[in-house]
Amino acid sequence: MSKVFTAMSVSVDGFVTGRNARPGHGLGDGGALFDWFFTGDVPSQVFDGFTLSAASAPLFDTLAERVGASLAGRKTYDDSEQFGNDGAPHPTAPLFVLSHRPAPDMGDRQTLVSTGIEDAIAAAKEAAGDKDVALMGGGIVTEALKVGLVDELVLNQIPILLGAGRPFFQELPEHIRLRLIEAVPAPGVTHLHYEVQR
Repeated sequence: MSKVFTAMSVSVDGFVTGRNARPGHGLGDGGALFDWFFTGDVPSQVFDGFTLSAASAPLFDTLAERVGASLAGRKTYDDSEQFGNDGAPHPTAPLFVLSHRPAPDMGDRQTLVSTGIEDAIAAAKEAAGDKDVALMGGGIVTEALKVGLVDELVLNQIPILLGAGRPFFQELPEHIRLRLIEAVPAPGVTHLHYEVQR
C-alpha cells in the first residue's frame, strides 16, 4: 500500500530554511542545510548533478525511488518559483500543490488542490500508484500529521544551529510518538528515519 512520508533537511534547532526565505530564494540565507547533496563523490542514480557521500547516497536514492508523487504547500511552491512552472521537485513524479488561492499557469506535471489536506493526499496517492507520496514543507507535514496521514518522517539533520528560519513543525494538537527505524551518520548530516506511531 502507498505510504506518505517526508524527507527534509533540518537544522539541530528545527529549521528547514535559513533566514529570509522568499520567492527566488526559497532556501533562505546560508543554504547550509543542503550542502550534503553536493559534497560527496557518489553520483545519485535518480537526481542528475547530485554527488553524495558513500553513506548518504544509498539512503537518498532509495527514498527518491519510492516517490510516485510529491505534495507541497503554496508557500513552498511560491518560494521555489513554481519549480519552473512545468517542473516538479522530483525528476519523474508529478507535483500536487495545496492552496486556497489560484496558482499562476501551472504546468502539465502540476496539479492544484484547494479542498484540503485529505483530498490533496488522496489525489497524490492516486497519481503515485504503487509508489509513495512525498510531502514538502513544514505546513503540509503538520497538517497531514494532524489528520493522521503521515506514515514516516526522515529528518536529515544537519549539525548547525541556524537560530531562525522556517521551522519544520508547526503547532500540533497533541503528542505524536515516533519509532526510530534507522539512524545513519554521514559526513555533514545524520539521517534519522522514523515511523509515525498510531
